[in-house]
Amino acid sequence: MKTGKYAVAGLLTLVLAHSVLAADTGLETVPVTDGIYMIAGEGGNIGVFVGEDGTFMIDDQFAPVTDNILDAVREVSGEAPRFLVNTHYHFDHTGGNENLGEGGAIIVAHDNVRKRLSVDQVSEVLGRTFEAQPDVALPVITFDEGVTFHWNGDRVDVIHVPNGHTDGDAIVHFVGANVIHTGDLVFSAGYPFLDYGAGGSIDGMIAGARKILAMTDTETRIIPGHGPVMEREKLTDYIAMLEASRDRVAALKNEGKSLEEVLKTDPLAGHHDDWSWGMMTGEFWTRLVYNSL
Repeated sequence: MKTGKYAVAGLLTLVLAHSVLAADTGLETVPVTDGIYMIAGEGGNIGVFVGEDGTFMIDDQFAPVTDNILDAVREVSGEAPRFLVNTHYHFDHTGGNENLGEGGAIIVAHDNVRKRLSVDQVSEVLGRTFEAQPDVALPVITFDEGVTFHWNGDRVDVIHVPNGHTDGDAIVHFVGANVIHTGDLVFSAGYPFLDYGAGGSIDGMIAGARKILAMTDTETRIIPGHGPVMEREKLTDYIAMLEASRDRVAALKNEGKSLEEVLKTDPLAGHHDDWSWGMMTGEFWTRLVYNSL
């Protein structure tokens, strides 16, 4: 099993800050509904859908923990995944692609995920370069607007949301089960990470979150990119925070204020107690919003 090269810079610190860690494996398997589980640990939340057709998995965290992840998957399904969906290209969601691809998983993602994984990526936000992935780690099925799986007795819609967290985001809607995996368009842990250097924008993130909200009812279970499983009410609060962030920062930017001038006003002060976590301070989030406008 390859461990590969994976980043240990700022985003890893962000990811680990709110992971739910079990002492033995670093992972926790959380039942979401019948046949659907969330695996939380050292990266983005993994979704697992099990049933008679086989195992369907969403995201895969980091290469060094693939063995532990597969052990957790087999505990609930008895087998390795047949399909793997990447919700976007970031290393904390795709770091295990090479291992899973070599194990026979069919990797599915938006067109831009394959494009970004196939070449070196220079992250403006994190200030580092991520190396291109080998062919076996790349999605072999890609889509523009979306793709539908008829799997394990359910309809599973994988839907592209443009220019939100990145330019290659996808949400996964288990229609019959009434469960949605949001990728990093939604964080329940606190302020989200917004990769404006990879096509993300605050307006796109709001539009994506509102699209997800329109697909929910009071019974919907939501697996966010990071943080605990959530419900519609928490998503509504999250959208309100995103919109307040956009409106307050945009108003100051439209007045001609520089980033440093905006930071001095602390326009999101009323939100920090509820939404700051790890490296995602109010100041850092304000920087992301300002630069994405």
